[in-house]
Amino acid sequence: MRKPTLRPFLLGLAAILAPPAPALAAPAETEAPNAPWQRPAFAGQTRAEAPPKATSLAVSTVVESLPHSWSFGFLPDGRILTAQKAGEMRIVGKDGRITEVAGVPRVDARGQGGLLDLAPSPRFAEDRLVFFSFAEPRDPGNGTSVGRARLVEDGGRARLEDVRVIFRQEPSWNNNMHFGSRLVFDDAGRLYITVGERSDAAARGQAQDLGSGLGKVFRIEADGAIPKDNPFVGQPGKVPSIWSYGHRNLQSAALDARGRLWTVEHGPRGGDELNRPEAGKNYGWPLVTYGAEYSGNRVGRGLTQREGTEQPVYYWDPVIAPSGLAIYRGALFPEWRGAMIVGGLVSQGVVVLRMADDRVATEERIPLSARIRDVREGPDGAVYALTERDKGGSRILRLAPRP
Repeated sequence: MRKPTLRPFLLGLAAILAPPAPALAAPAETEAPNAPWQRPAFAGQTRAEAPPKATSLAVSTVVESLPHSWSFGFLPDGRILTAQKAGEMRIVGKDGRITEVAGVPRVDARGQGGLLDLAPSPRFAEDRLVFFSFAEPRDPGNGTSVGRARLVEDGGRARLEDVRVIFRQEPSWNNNMHFGSRLVFDDAGRLYITVGERSDAAARGQAQDLGSGLGKVFRIEADGAIPKDNPFVGQPGKVPSIWSYGHRNLQSAALDARGRLWTVEHGPRGGDELNRPEAGKNYGWPLVTYGAEYSGNRVGRGLTQREGTEQPVYYWDPVIAPSGLAIYRGALFPEWRGAMIVGGLVSQGVVVLRMADDRVATEERIPLSARIRDVREGPDGAVYALTERDKGGSRILRLAPRP
């Protein structure tokens, strides 16, 4: 007969005294994917866990009843310059007073076109320059162009003077979709420009063509010149302003504290991507992508990986429909330092990605009950979000910690 031992008693006592096992964290995204047959290339590339505690926010309205707006930026004195889709600009004062800006060039505002992004010059206090991207009417068709102009204010009025186009996406294309775009200055004063691939099946393959300006990130000098260290300078048949390629429709871009460019681009039905575009690299579209066609069919051969193309740092399926990106550097939200704050059109709020070693550690969804078209960090450390199609117009919301 086997002698009795204390082992079962000790195991039972350990089970009683042990702390309870932590509950498994749920992912921020709980809806079914549009491409359930696809698998991520590495752990954490999609459906990251939500943070253990939701951020408590106070949301207030800075200004409302703006015409349908696409972007905004802070001027050095704290006022806000806004761009309206129809081809207008307005300045919102600290007191809420709105001043219209004359002299904006004509835009093609059909469909997804219009006046797109704007970026005050890094030296705005000295040069008063404003840079803006827009869907430029052309004969034939249209395309994403970038202009710059001097903002002149006099007697309560404002206007753009010395307007000059410094960049044109070529070739022109005759539709009203996938113009992009965002404008981001680097620390040397060079300008990154993101664009779309114009959506049509006949056009989107040009995202892989280095002789075409469709589906690219570009880098130029502030006067339109080409930086000599761009990756394709001096290579016959290749557009020298290209920085990276293989992109679908880029409407979110920002620089991190290390001076590196990050973008978030619209995928098809599923497949929105967070990327860190590097010089000369190929980000896959339309040869490689997560997600599916709007019909539900596979995109091309249905590849999610291919030699010579880069994997996204993160992807969403189903989509959030990203528009606007801020990389938080302020002190008001210490827990968000270094986080990616992405505007969501379909998700109707902002998405906060907390990062660790250039990977997404957690994803937090913050509902705002409105399509978010642009996101910026304000000079006060608060996060500001621009809505669209919001009771027929746009609002700017301020997000701050709840007291």
